[in-house]
Amino acid sequence: MNDSLEQATKSRKDATPGGGGGYAKTLGQVLWNLALISVGSGLCGLAVNGILVPKQFLSGGFTGLALLLHYLVPAIPLGGIYFLLNIPLYAMGWKYVGRRFFLYSVAGMVIFSLAVQFIRIPLPVYDQFLSALLAGIFMGVGSGIILKSYGSAGGTDILSVMLMKLFSIRLGTTILAFNSLILMISAWLFTLEKALYTLVYLYISSQMLNLVVTGLSQRKAVYIISHQWEEISKRIMHEISRGVTILEGHGGFTKERQPVLYTVITFSELSRLKGMVRSVDPDAFVVVSDTLEVMGQRIGNQPHW
Repeated sequence: MNDSLEQATKSRKDATPGGGGGYAKTLGQVLWNLALISVGSGLCGLAVNGILVPKQFLSGGFTGLALLLHYLVPAIPLGGIYFLLNIPLYAMGWKYVGRRFFLYSVAGMVIFSLAVQFIRIPLPVYDQFLSALLAGIFMGVGSGIILKSYGSAGGTDILSVMLMKLFSIRLGTTILAFNSLILMISAWLFTLEKALYTLVYLYISSQMLNLVVTGLSQRKAVYIISHQWEEISKRIMHEISRGVTILEGHGGFTKERQPVLYTVITFSELSRLKGMVRSVDPDAFVVVSDTLEVMGQRIGNQPHW
């Protein structure tokens, strides 16, 4: 898919009466992605100013660095610190991820910085542990919504996306590992208790991030061994509309040839598939495993960065 902003420019130049459908579609995509970034940034801003700052918790990545500098020098505006810290990362985002991601991430950095600076809604949660849980939920969901768009809010989001594209490392895993440095700084400058509450917040945030970005769209890889493999294969293709790969297998003990069916389905299709296999062959051997990423137009769930 070409860069959305380039498409918008091209469509604007080529638009003719009765032929503006492409422009409207592209404009709608741009507005939808900006809406995702805005909603996600709003949730993150609520977590930062509603819980993290009042409780003196730190955060992860560049948000954590911005909070750290803000705590040490309160006169420096939090949103401005975050904006300035992100500038060096954007050259990396342009080089390793792509122009579309870069342009949307510039917008995301600006929107996120404004949200952190101006969204100040106090949340009436007084218990430290519950505050850490709630902040992690807000921040993780907000960050996940931002990453469901074609961009990010900057900071470690850019680093996480690059590592996911290059090495298939999950987003939340990268962020959690990167935040170890923030925890050590928190324990050294403040108290160990604050660092532990920050750890709770970071863990919850990373889990919610993984859930929003990949958890709800995770694909299942299924292996099926059955003497009724031909019937099962036909029903998977006709009733579930999924492709089937037939692998050549041989029994380790019997040495008999035994085809193995391999298919990839969505989580919502799993129950129907198991019921169908059971109705054809109650003795079929079925193995279901999670997938990290699936590339492909019809069944793929690889993020679109």
